[in-house]
Amino acid sequence: MRPNLLDPLFASLRALPGVGPKVEKLFGRLLGREDAPPRIIDLLFHLPTGTVDRRSQPKLRDVAPGTVVTVAVTIDRHRPSPPHRSRAPYQIYASDDTADIVLTYFHAKQDYLKKLFPVGELRYVSGTTALYDGTLQMVHPDRVVSAEDLDKLPMVEPVYPLTEDLSINQVRKATEAALTKLPMLPEWQDEAWLTRNQFLSWPEALNALHRPEEPTDVKPEGAAWSRLAYDELLAGQLALALVRAHQRRQPGRGSSGEGILRAKVIAALPYSLTPSQARAVDDIVADLAQPQRMVRLLQGDVGSGKTVVALLSAATVIEAGRQAALMAPTEILARQHFATIAPLAAAAGLRVAILTGRERGKERSDALDGLALGDIDLVVGTHALFQDEVAFRDLALAIVDEQHRFGVHQRLALARKGDAVDMLVLTATPIPRTLVLTYFGDMEISELREKPAGRLPIDTRAVPQGRINEVVDAVGRAIDKGQRVYWVCPLVEESETIDLAAAEDRFDDLKKHFGAKADLVHGRMKGSEKDRAMARFGSGETQLLVATTVIEVGVDVPAATVMVIEHAERFGLAQLHQLRGRIGRGRERSTCILLYRAPLGETAKARLAILRETEDGFRIAEEDLRLRGEGDLLGTRQSGVPGFRVARLEFHGKLLAPARDDAALTLSRDPELRSERGQALRHLLYLFERDEAIRLLRAG
Repeated sequence: MRPNLLDPLFASLRALPGVGPKVEKLFGRLLGREDAPPRIIDLLFHLPTGTVDRRSQPKLRDVAPGTVVTVAVTIDRHRPSPPHRSRAPYQIYASDDTADIVLTYFHAKQDYLKKLFPVGELRYVSGTTALYDGTLQMVHPDRVVSAEDLDKLPMVEPVYPLTEDLSINQVRKATEAALTKLPMLPEWQDEAWLTRNQFLSWPEALNALHRPEEPTDVKPEGAAWSRLAYDELLAGQLALALVRAHQRRQPGRGSSGEGILRAKVIAALPYSLTPSQARAVDDIVADLAQPQRMVRLLQGDVGSGKTVVALLSAATVIEAGRQAALMAPTEILARQHFATIAPLAAAAGLRVAILTGRERGKERSDALDGLALGDIDLVVGTHALFQDEVAFRDLALAIVDEQHRFGVHQRLALARKGDAVDMLVLTATPIPRTLVLTYFGDMEISELREKPAGRLPIDTRAVPQGRINEVVDAVGRAIDKGQRVYWVCPLVEESETIDLAAAEDRFDDLKKHFGAKADLVHGRMKGSEKDRAMARFGSGETQLLVATTVIEVGVDVPAATVMVIEHAERFGLAQLHQLRGRIGRGRERSTCILLYRAPLGETAKARLAILRETEDGFRIAEEDLRLRGEGDLLGTRQSGVPGFRVARLEFHGKLLAPARDDAALTLSRDPELRSERGQALRHLLYLFERDEAIRLLRAG
């Protein structure tokens, strides 16, 4: 149960003055809670992006047009809009002892303005100034107060991200009201740590951000924001540490053997394992033999040999008389894994099957029977694997590929198909160290750093869209030499709002040049059509494959040596790197052409420069984090991975390691969180909605 102290923060926004059903709906959209009522805590965590500084109070003659100022003026006269000319402005003439100013309103309510600006009275008016026909003007002033109320005028005001139909003043007013609901919570941070970092208390930090006294108060790297970011990072690390401790307490079932099946698989490989593949296999084999359950992340670059490590891991539990399952996020990827695994498995005498949404009738029932009876050792499939009708005789190892495309629940659903199932998670997107600590802190980590021997570097070039005809000619020369070419487009069909080259249009265009040698694959095609297109390209029946990003993961055609990526400026770095990894897999030199539309923005320019400079996926991932932020990088918005509400790793990444150490030390001294600080930390876990971790505490 959530502590009662936190109830005011989890109350509906409807508890605030001025927030009725209609406004609540708008706040729901703004705060990302369209599917649930927005709460006071959601509003308090909606932090400013900047401020309006109203401290400049010049005389009118000294006002620089285009600046925000607060001026003390006497109201001289009103000039209402002429009758029947509703579009004409309502103007109020005012002055000080140095010059004049016109205050202008459109669609004005005359009675309201006469009350706000009584003739002959002094008013403090704040807003952005402009020069119009040589006269100083202020259109729709932001703030108007009398001399008595001047002390109520905030001189530095926060600016917030908004949504359509919700004004800045509505957000400010609601936030002001939300701040009055802050309860007195116990301090969960270590006193010495707060002092050393000059961090404020939790309520002081929220007040400093929403009621800034200086524009610098709202900077992400400032003391107030950093305090809240550390709270969030600590909550995350504490939750991961509790999950990990819970997993360690769960009894495992050791699976070990003499390595006979592994040796047979290795003997069937056309190359020897890389040093990091061999290390990863040793680590996994050691984990599998333990009585605790394994949860390990295997991250490696495109083409670094993760599938082979996965198969060798599976061979270990199969030798112990048990079963393994490999789950991939897309059918193309599942079939690609199966194509890699099947010949090696056959050489070692392993019985493998594939199970996706496409297997039907006898083929499907044979696979289901084989798994239930134990006649199938290893099954490769999509999320079809965790449907209710899929039962294993004795599932020992669940291998999940591209984990960030699956939610945690899906990962666990597969693990529940057996008793004390070990878990191996694969990702082809090398993840920066800070993100590994953030999202995968409950896992041991193995990295595959080298590419298989014999891989040649890829020549990467950036070419402006205006030279597309030269690129088409170059593609023609490659096809004449018998090479195969990918041409990647960002969208399937022309969007009216975004001028993008659609895959279908580009395909029609290239077909005029290359006829039957060109083919098309995109996400809206049926699975069987996609497979046939891939098979034609793989066999060399076609030599040019126009594709959307469905080929981003798991497509392996060693004969493909050229890749053209159209509108490269619209892709993220990691995605460009993934796409480029589809070539350079054979013995021939490969070329990647990044077609971009000029002029390039700074970020796009930096992205393309990094790609030309390096093929190291780990370095590219670090740069991508720097340029894009963590949310986009892992697709956290779409997946089960929690994005941050307050912390921004480009500013607060350095706080992650201390948060991890703090969580580990706290739990080593107080594993049940029963001490005074432990009880306070329970509040923190609820505050950032890491309740699952508290349920694990209760589950023991």
